[in-house]
Amino acid sequence: MTLIDRILRNGKHAPGAPRLRDLRARQASGPVARTAAWLRARAPRRVDVWRGPLRPIPRFVRRFLPKGLYPRSLIIILAPMILLQCVVTVVFMERHWAMVTERLSEAVVENIAAVVDLIETTKNTAEIDRVLQVAQRRLDLNISLLPPGELPPPTPKPFFNILDGILSEELTKQIGRPFWIDTVGNSRIVEIRIRLDDGILRVFAPRNSAYASNTHIFLVWMVGTSLVLLVIAVLFLRNQIRPIQALAAAADDFGRGKPMPQDFRPRGASEVRQASVAFIQMRDRIERQIEQRTRMLSGVSHDLRTVLTRFRLQLALLGEGEDQDELNADIDEMQRMLEGYLAFAKGEAGEDVEEIDLEPLLDRYEAEAELKGKTLTHEITGDTRVTVRPDAFTRMISNVVANALRHGDKVEMSVTHDTRWLSIVVEDDGPGIAADQREAVFKPFVRLDVARNLDAGGTGLGLAIARDVARAHGGDILLSDSALGGLRALIRVPA
Repeated sequence: MTLIDRILRNGKHAPGAPRLRDLRARQASGPVARTAAWLRARAPRRVDVWRGPLRPIPRFVRRFLPKGLYPRSLIIILAPMILLQCVVTVVFMERHWAMVTERLSEAVVENIAAVVDLIETTKNTAEIDRVLQVAQRRLDLNISLLPPGELPPPTPKPFFNILDGILSEELTKQIGRPFWIDTVGNSRIVEIRIRLDDGILRVFAPRNSAYASNTHIFLVWMVGTSLVLLVIAVLFLRNQIRPIQALAAAADDFGRGKPMPQDFRPRGASEVRQASVAFIQMRDRIERQIEQRTRMLSGVSHDLRTVLTRFRLQLALLGEGEDQDELNADIDEMQRMLEGYLAFAKGEAGEDVEEIDLEPLLDRYEAEAELKGKTLTHEITGDTRVTVRPDAFTRMISNVVANALRHGDKVEMSVTHDTRWLSIVVEDDGPGIAADQREAVFKPFVRLDVARNLDAGGTGLGLAIARDVARAHGGDILLSDSALGGLRALIRVPA
């Protein structure tokens, strides 16, 4: 901070402050300030390219990557292992295998070159036969001298044949005569033919004497150790992932009102143990708060109901009259509003999870609709029994169905229960709700008198309570247009 800034901040009302402000303004509009602003406007902006560990990976590749922690951890372990093995294999092929094969081929060609020199310098047939016998006995080379003729045509070579290339190079360098070799196939013998002045020298040499044939041992050891490391990594990662999965299951059960598993305890790495302990402490605090709130609401509801009951008794003692009827109607309205407020505030605290049957519940809604002179039909696909908080779940469906019956004459319900989700669709032929107001109806005390023509006695808590119950079960409620012309409410909770 400059001196002028400090003076302006600390001495705003000093006698010289206006003059200092003028000086500061002149500095801000001076040539230096204008040059700095021009440079800032033309400076390249910093672009934050790194937005996550998978940002450098192309999008089409990220689409096929696993999403779970367990397979991603395996990839983190296997990818460097495979890369290291590829590097080691390339280095081995380039350095060790090629070098050993070159040395072996060089030794074999040196022996053949020595035999060729002896044959060319010796014209005696007996001496030549003796040289060939010594070569077979001492050098492990089966050599024979064929009559003069043409060498066989070259055989097709495979794409990768290190022996053929190295052996051909050594024959050209050390002997320098036309030759033909056959190194293709699984034979343990390598055939070499060399054209001499008096004939063709045919040599059968063991493949392992000119070629590093123990490569498979290296590959077997490399693959074997990799499999052992993979098994160890899989077992270790599985033991590390299980505590995380147990923690996630316990958190999900707690959110859906189910009791915590009896065998749940902090396990795994220190970070996972810390998260498990924090979750247990959080659960205990939430349960204490719910218990305290339940006690407070029970006391408030008892006191308020006592006051309303006293009002009813006093009105009953006054006798009948028009004023008394109006006061009784007000008390009934206060009683209904009180029940709605308490239901919204209490939620589903302290209620255990149980299994209920949906068929009798929907039959009851049909009977209620018939009493009101309206039509309600339902259809159930899948199992009719669900495990939920019975009172809260019934309150949720009752609020949605009551909202549909209040604004429509015909209501259709369809229930689908599969292995993952319980979906309940409630459709009516009422006026519906505009798309931009469908989220607002879930807010407490919000009434859309124009959209749904609510009665004057509504509190605006029915759908708010329903959504809270659905979300407490791990689901939600979504609103859309109905095929009947009104509103379509979709309730989805985990099965």
